[in-house]
Amino acid sequence: MKKTPFFQIKNLLVALLLATMLLTTSCKQQAKEIEPFKVEHVSWVPSATIYEVNVRQFTPEGTFKAFESHLTRLKELGVDVLWFMPIHPIGVENRKGSLGSYYSVKDYYAVNPEFGTLDDFKSVVAKAHELGMKVIIDVVANHTSHDAVLIAEHPDWYVRDSTGKVVSPFDWTDVAKLDYTKPELRKYMIDMLKYWVKDVNLDGFRCDVAAEVPADFWNDARAELDKVKPVFMLAESENIELMKYAFDVDYGWEFHHIMNSIAKGTKNVVDIETYLLKKATIYPKNALKMNFITNHDENSWNGTEFERMGAAVKTMATLSFVIDGMPLIYNGQEVGFNERLKFFEKDTIIWDDAANMTDFYKKLIALKKNYTALNAGETGADIFRIKSNADSTVFAFTRENEKEKLFMVFNLTAAKQNVKFIGDAHLGNYTEYFTGEAKEFVTEQEMALEPWDYKVYIKQ
Repeated sequence: MKKTPFFQIKNLLVALLLATMLLTTSCKQQAKEIEPFKVEHVSWVPSATIYEVNVRQFTPEGTFKAFESHLTRLKELGVDVLWFMPIHPIGVENRKGSLGSYYSVKDYYAVNPEFGTLDDFKSVVAKAHELGMKVIIDVVANHTSHDAVLIAEHPDWYVRDSTGKVVSPFDWTDVAKLDYTKPELRKYMIDMLKYWVKDVNLDGFRCDVAAEVPADFWNDARAELDKVKPVFMLAESENIELMKYAFDVDYGWEFHHIMNSIAKGTKNVVDIETYLLKKATIYPKNALKMNFITNHDENSWNGTEFERMGAAVKTMATLSFVIDGMPLIYNGQEVGFNERLKFFEKDTIIWDDAANMTDFYKKLIALKKNYTALNAGETGADIFRIKSNADSTVFAFTRENEKEKLFMVFNLTAAKQNVKFIGDAHLGNYTEYFTGEAKEFVTEQEMALEPWDYKVYIKQ
């Protein structure tokens, strides 16, 4: 009998009102099929892990050349995509701090001399490609610095208030908002993106505050970029309209905040189920989410993963890799670096794996890469909830395809749990991925879980 993924339902409203019933009731009806979006992912995307690079803070030198020496280590870690935070020159006018924000771009066609030269960056790209990794850069299409090349050459390409003053979006006083009603600006930006793909051989872009730029611009840009070569596009957004024609992946902010809240004890497994139900109802399976426990914004402004999640860090990291989506690692995360990096100043990462995290993340990346059931999107397996007597505290589920079956168990509390699973979908002989321990699951079996315990069982 074919199993129905626990989050596939016919009526989202009913699911939200009766979320607790979902914990004890099997879903009998398939959700109405959602039309796939038009983006076609390149073949490496579903099993990939993204690694975010903050060049300024990565090494004492803070340069491309110094970073290049880490490429072999990152290859051994297993990452597939290197995402470089903005590498362009930073504006001086209204600058924040002594070095300024990477997101206050002065010239889209140049590189920040703080980091080195364009040839230095091309060398990094070439070496990464030799090692089998892809490279994307952060593109800040919504705004520039106040002393940008464009504001001098094309002052009419900016949004201005009633007095003629250039508008700064939000409270970002160091930047000036571009006006996408100008066809000439759109052409300039698309040509600029094509330059980085054609001349520097980039594999795509992470697009800053993507929802602040019109969706039709991104649609046009993606179509033009794919004519050069198939690219990968990541949107800093949760605006579904951007995903239809332009982006492979958007941010899993909602899931991230749920994990933070569970770690604090203010949310539980029901909130994960509600999130997955909503995601399955809104997003087609080929629209992917990026899952993360930290990134540059979270680290600098909201605290490290250890500040926010405490003893649940490894639990949430594992969950971010085995749930549907594409996982992210922010530089320093792989060694358990537990400091907020300064955003506008030099503040070097200390590469001392005192927390013994490197092997943990290496195993997580290999798990994601080696088991196709964990692929993101339509090439991966559905999530099937395994019910238990502790459904609000223990999140247990399988992901299974024709070749493999994985059974994941997460104690999402700071208390010990004795759990008894219901049904037979999880039965059989497994090997626990992290410990190598053999485990047989039989009917009505009890299982003891330590606080924040996590298990990934692979069917023998």
